[in-house]
Amino acid sequence: MTDYTAVITGGNKGIGADLAQRLLEQDYRVVTLARHAPDFSHEKLEHLDCDLLDPEAVQSVADDIGARFEVTHLVHNAGVIWPNLIEDAKPSDITGLAQLHLGSALTLLQSALPAMKKRRFGRVMFNSSRAALGAATRTAYGASKAGMIGMARTWALELAPHGITVNVVAPGPIQTDNFWGIIPKGSEREDDLARRIPVGRLGQTDDVTRAFLFFCDPANGFVTGQTLYVCGGSSIGSVPI
Repeated sequence: MTDYTAVITGGNKGIGADLAQRLLEQDYRVVTLARHAPDFSHEKLEHLDCDLLDPEAVQSVADDIGARFEVTHLVHNAGVIWPNLIEDAKPSDITGLAQLHLGSALTLLQSALPAMKKRRFGRVMFNSSRAALGAATRTAYGASKAGMIGMARTWALELAPHGITVNVVAPGPIQTDNFWGIIPKGSEREDDLARRIPVGRLGQTDDVTRAFLFFCDPANGFVTGQTLYVCGGSSIGSVPI
């Protein structure tokens, strides 16, 4: 099998956009899901507008994808942080990010599973976070990103007999819009954090993309249920972020 179709949530910018372009270069068909279209085009790229915080919108898009595409790769990359201290956190933060980070992934996978099982091949990936290990002001974000790891391990067990792998990439501080939404670009705080990372720098989008490409590769079918921290070593010791 050489024809692959990848669905990438949040494929319009940052890590998702970089991964989409790398897969297009490898002749994949790519479907991106986000509230805004990517700023690049390709004959094998299709974008579908979708607010992943809205369960009904996700179900509608999932039904459309399931009817029109034989999905081989599902990359749940979309995410937001919603940082706040415990005193300011709300239960709705948790339910909202659970829908975005977990519920939408379930709905999209359910639409893709019939084609994956029929081919006895599939690659499912999550973009989690080093914050799954704990980070200040990340009550809802940390909980839902940690949930991705547990859900991926469960799915890996269920789907392994069908030739479908499920893995997680957990980035540390990566210079994207999400990161700069918390730490101002070019600030002393950004420089200080870079100095405290064991490898001495912040991550770039392509650092994370290369990890996803490993899990995407059809040759890597003996790796499933795993979490790869792409974090410059910040998951090893104590590096407050």
